[in-house]
Amino acid sequence: MSVIDEHGNPFTGSQDAVAQYDASIHALLRYGPTILEHAPRLIREHPDVPMAQALIAYLSLSSTDLPDVANARDCWSSMGRLPMNDREQAHHRAIGAWATGDWVGAGAALDDLLLRWPADLLALQLGHQLDFFVGDAANLRDRPGRTLPALDPQHPHTAFVRGMQAFGLEESGDYGAAESAGLQAVEVNPDDVWAVHAVVHVREMQGRVDDGIRFLVDREADWGSGNLFTVHNWWHLALYMLEVGATHRALDIYDTEVHNAKSDGVPLEMLDASALLWRLLLDGHDTNGRFGVLADAWDSRLTPTSWYVFNDLHGIMALVGAGRFAAAERHIEELAGYVHRDGAGTNVRMASTIGLPSCRAVLRFGQGRYDEVISELLPIRRAFQVFGGSHAQRDSLVRTLLESALRAGRHDLARALIAERLSLRPSSVYGWTQQARLRQALGDPEGARAAEQEASTLRDGFALSVA
Repeated sequence: MSVIDEHGNPFTGSQDAVAQYDASIHALLRYGPTILEHAPRLIREHPDVPMAQALIAYLSLSSTDLPDVANARDCWSSMGRLPMNDREQAHHRAIGAWATGDWVGAGAALDDLLLRWPADLLALQLGHQLDFFVGDAANLRDRPGRTLPALDPQHPHTAFVRGMQAFGLEESGDYGAAESAGLQAVEVNPDDVWAVHAVVHVREMQGRVDDGIRFLVDREADWGSGNLFTVHNWWHLALYMLEVGATHRALDIYDTEVHNAKSDGVPLEMLDASALLWRLLLDGHDTNGRFGVLADAWDSRLTPTSWYVFNDLHGIMALVGAGRFAAAERHIEELAGYVHRDGAGTNVRMASTIGLPSCRAVLRFGQGRYDEVISELLPIRRAFQVFGGSHAQRDSLVRTLLESALRAGRHDLARALIAERLSLRPSSVYGWTQQARLRQALGDPEGARAAEQEASTLRDGFALSVA
């Protein structure tokens, strides 16, 4: 039986099946936990519906967790044995590419699908995630832009697409348009946690710490619980707290919201935990054994066969932060072996060009070999985006490079990196703090005092938002 979904896309299955599918998309756009109920119910009650198999396959792949890939491949195989229309066959091709390691090819297949069915919101959202995973900022911005004209402007889902566009605009550096689109999205759907996150990214990139804190605190009821993106937005609030010097508050957020005994143990959340603790380590703060607990959680995820090297990097951060250098070295050697052995696929390319040198740099930093950190990171710093993540997430590597330059006495490099940061974010407390350290190292106590005073003034101003 052929029907159409909520946005007019052809669907093989019954009216009941398509109604359940539409409910699943409704939850998925909101990162609602009910997607974990809707999707299994759909496939349980309608195993002969191709898009039921596709939905589970995509959810499995988007976790970026290697154990979930087998489930995605099983669904892809089951889907291939079912009668499918042209749109469903296009999804089947995209899933097949992703499940066999061709992340870029999967994104391209979804691009092709969306040319014919631009209102296919499953294809759009998963394509948008793929653009994020492989660091394609231009398509992260443009993919939603190509879909928006095909949607009913009054439909509430249209605003979710605007929220996707907002994040792509931010990652492409168009901060004004990004903030406008993000605010438009949350005005229609206050629980659009992806759009909330887009606005937060804008304010992070512009150094508008007080605006970012107020936005998150005022809207905590919309994003702070009850969704699958909660941890990441709490992570952003913790970053703001670090910038205002509220380290204790950042650690409270870590313990209550980012990583604790009740955490799900999924890579997308654990990498936020690693990134937060790593920033604290770079700044010389005591994390009181938290790295060890996190390293235990990561250890089983770091296998000889990599699936998404951006995750592997954050696992290495946890091991190094815990002082487990031998284990980190072993996993890096396994990653190098994987690259040599597999030789093809998107993750292999990401690992060989950016992932491996970044992992080695993190280990060398932990060992105090700062010149080697610089040798690893400096040649690739303009290409960090190649292995995914956001500007805010990849800033951990930029900070590692800067901290290594300061500790190695590479003053010219440190001066350039600090000047670059302050030219983009003159209100960066972190930037002015590093400037003070550099001026002190250069024997310029007056310049150091002036920089520290600037940092202190900014910090005090931003801190009013924490009260």
